Amino acid sequence: MPMQTMMWLGFGAVILVMFVIDLGIFSRKSHEIKFREALSWTIVWVSLALAFNVWIYFEMGSTKALEFFTGYLIEQSLSVDNLFVFIMIFSYFHITKAHQPKVLKWGILGALIMRGIFIITGIELLERFHWIMYVFGGILVITGLKMAFGGEEKVDPEKNFLVRLVRKFVPITKRIRDDRFFINKGGVRAATPLFLAVVMIESSDLIFAVDSIPAVLAVSHDPFIVYTSNVFAIMGLRSLYYLLSNVIDMFVYLKLGVSVILVYVGAKMLLVDIYHIPIIFSLGTIVGVLLISILTSVTIGNKRAKAAHRPI
Repeated sequence: MPMQTMMWLGFGAVILVMFVIDLGIFSRKSHEIKFREALSWTIVWVSLALAFNVWIYFEMGSTKALEFFTGYLIEQSLSVDNLFVFIMIFSYFHITKAHQPKVLKWGILGALIMRGIFIITGIELLERFHWIMYVFGGILVITGLKMAFGGEEKVDPEKNFLVRLVRKFVPITKRIRDDRFFINKGGVRAATPLFLAVVMIESSDLIFAVDSIPAVLAVSHDPFIVYTSNVFAIMGLRSLYYLLSNVIDMFVYLKLGVSVILVYVGAKMLLVDIYHIPIIFSLGTIVGVLLISILTSVTIGNKRAKAAHRPI
């Protein structure tokens, strides 16, 4: 059996086992995920990603290991935007903390499938049409600038195409019944707000994938590296959400940092035929921007927030 096939099978087996343990056993029953549980699973997924990175180093070399780690950091940083959207979606549909894990579980499963399709398509396009690199780079630069100067994002499910499509063909209940996506109402099969929340999360990830996949493709064109870095970031997203959901407002400059990363990665793609930026420099830039934005948020941002709420 070819080495490449063995790597894919091995990775698939590990993720499947962890998926069953995390989302199938520990999250089998709907329950509110507390801080300690979220922290534990965040540590587990980050540790697995780092261990996998070490394995890549010994099996595929230092360059591939740097590509994986850089791609993983890009995906994790872009996930911050997902967290804001998750909060708005759950707030809109009045999804309780006990029911949120099930929605995110199915959202993650759908994201894994969509990312795989996007990655295969993106790599195929880059191999056949080199000019697509400039399109991807332009998309990232524009997205980064919009994120930095476009103001606050709003989530309006009533304007979402998929939500409107579901409402057109499927009856929707106003109340959430236990943790079910569908119920029988007067002999008619009807969807609950939980199902609409899943639809919103999937459609949101579709939009995020348009940014995140080109961003990782700027680092590596190896399907194995691109997909595995995406999967580890996505699988840890659910626990990261519960870890940061109550304190996400503290990181006021983190979104600006993410926008800088997008612009940088986009510029890297646009300059590909003029100058090849070393992967180690890209990694250092991304780590530096994230650290600066986090430290700035914790110090300057929170001081301003306290001053704004201080009685006159």
